[in-house]
This record gives sequence, C-alpha cells and structure tokens, in this order.
Amino acid sequence: MVKNLSLEGLEFSATKIHISSHIMTITLDRPEKKNAINNVMMNELNYALAYAKQERDVRVVVIGAKGDVFCAGADLNREQMNSNVPKLDEASDLSISLRHLYKPVICKIQGSVLAGALLMVTNATHAIAADNVKFSAPEIKRGLWPFMVMAGLFRVMPKRSGLDFIMRGESISAEQAEKWGLINKIVTKNNLDKEVDAIAKSLSKLAPGTMQIGLEAYAKQDNKSFDEALPYLQDQIARCFESDDAKEGISAFLEKRKPNWD
Repeated sequence: MVKNLSLEGLEFSATKIHISSHIMTITLDRPEKKNAINNVMMNELNYALAYAKQERDVRVVVIGAKGDVFCAGADLNREQMNSNVPKLDEASDLSISLRHLYKPVICKIQGSVLAGALLMVTNATHAIAADNVKFSAPEIKRGLWPFMVMAGLFRVMPKRSGLDFIMRGESISAEQAEKWGLINKIVTKNNLDKEVDAIAKSLSKLAPGTMQIGLEAYAKQDNKSFDEALPYLQDQIARCFESDDAKEGISAFLEKRKPNWD
C-alpha cells in the first residue's frame, strides 16, 4: 500500500472530497455528463480511496453524486480535464480499490445507476437508494458485456437473477434491486441524506482498527474453501485480540466506560 499520501494542494476536478468527523465523502461531480467515469474521475476515486485507507482518522467513506444520475458508467468520450491528482501505478481498478479498502463504504444513490457504475454499488459494503432510482446493465444492447461488473455483481445478487439482469439489459426498480440484494435499503429521496448520515455516523463510532481487520478477513476468506477459511480466520482472531482496539474495548467494558478509539 502506498504510504504518506496527501490531499494538500490537490485539485479534484471530476470529484469533490470532504472529510469531517471521521467520514470521507466523495461526490461524483460531472452532472452535465451524468457523472460518467472518465480517466480523471477514475484516478481521483482511486487516489481518494488509497488516502482513506492509510488514514486511521478516516473510518467511513460515503460515495454520492451531484445531479439526477448517480453514474452512467464509463465515459466513451475522450474529454480532456485538468487535474493534478497523482496517478497511483498500483491502483488502476476501482473494484480492487473498494474491496481492498477494508473500511465501510456507503453508496448514497440519489439517481439512476448504469453499466460500470455498478462497480461501485456491488463492491461497497452498503448501498442506500432513493425510491425513484433505476438500475441497469445495458451493455448487451450495444453488443458489449459487463465483464468487470460480474465479479462484484454475483457476490451480492442470486446468480439467475443477476444473469437475467445482464442478459436482457433491462432496468430494474429500487424495490427489485433491494429484493435481489443489490442494495441494502430504499428510502424516499428527501430522507436519503438523513439515512446515510445516520449509518455513516454509527459506523464511524466503532473500533476502526478492528473494522479493518474484520473487513480484510471477510474479503480474503471469500476466495477460500471452507476448510481453508477456518484456520485463516482463527489466525485473524488472534491478530484481533492483540490489537490496540481490542485491548481498549475490553478495558472499557471491564471499567464500565465508553471506549476511546482515537
């Protein structure tokens, strides 16, 4: 993992970054382009996530968007944009950046999600959507296939449901997305900010080091057989008990006080 990243002096042109009370909010900021992901936005997202990973003070990441569309997937145009955010050679895949962050990531979905935007939704730990939102993987209608999306999609959706979703390319409602496990919860558009803020604040108050250990173990055991996963997880229990967070949490419990994670 890259060390000593900084946000100082950087000009994010496709996204906006805000950090407050242990929560980093990344806002997709190309509403005139339906927040389509171009090279600049991809690089800014990867850099912001790498920065969040190195900073203990950042405990939760929220990904939101400006405009009526959350994200329309990849931008097929080669528009030039100014951005001085450094490119990280080892961080080129957004799905990997999200899955290897090992911190809570909440997608705050205020508008429709199309195509490659599903990379964010399927690889976040939480996805909360407004009740008017539609989800689609329309690649097949253009003679394409959502190859990269499948890795995350079939880890959250039932296989036959997911296959039908990408084979026909038709949009589904927020209600159907919730039923199939693509999102956690539906709320009214007016309550979206309040709901996501409540979840983010709740998660930000929990042991940050233990959260990272646990989410890392979750991701790594996912690729192991059952017999391989058990001894690996047993090792992670020992690692967790030796952590500063566990020691503080146990001491606070015995002393009948609130733990101090700072």
